[in-house]
Amino acid sequence: MAVPKSKVFRARGRKRRTHYKLTLPSIVACPKCREMKLAHHVCKNCGVYNGVQVLPLEDEKQA
Repeated sequence: MAVPKSKVFRARGRKRRTHYKLTLPSIVACPKCREMKLAHHVCKNCGVYNGVQVLPLEDEKQA
């Protein structure tokens, strides 16, 4: 069984974990409706992704 040869001090583990941090999601404006959306995702407001209508609009769903 693997056993450490010496004690691992708190400072050593904490130094290793200094780079574990949260990053903010990249939010961009939709080129069609200017609503803020996540980058590389379909716009929830107008349903457009990369200039192509992917999701049907609310008006088309009701009709």
